[in-house]
Amino acid sequence: MTRDGWRERIRASCDAAGTYRTWFDDVIDTLADILERRDQTREAFIKSGGNVVINHTNKAGATNTEQNPYVRLLNDLNRDALAYWRDLGLTPAGLKRIDEQSMKQRKKSALAEALKGIG
Repeated sequence: MTRDGWRERIRASCDAAGTYRTWFDDVIDTLADILERRDQTREAFIKSGGNVVINHTNKAGATNTEQNPYVRLLNDLNRDALAYWRDLGLTPAGLKRIDEQSMKQRKKSALAEALKGIG
């Protein structure tokens, strides 16, 4: 999916969860970039054969088995995306944290209490 497609999908998810705020747009753009790169990396991984483990020959000529670099990159991008999803309240833990913060009673300042008593 493209960056714009991800942006719309993320915003719709935020709207559905009730967590969307206009000041989240920069965060949404960053997450959309991450997800677009993840999709591109997944396509490259599949085109490369989709092997999780590959053989790599080093400059000394020794062949070693190692994790495919595409798999490492996919894992990193997924981890980064999850952090953004959480911050936007689009995971159960993230939504709970946002709900708890918004539902807490804010302490009123002494000045606000004094002004309230005047009126």
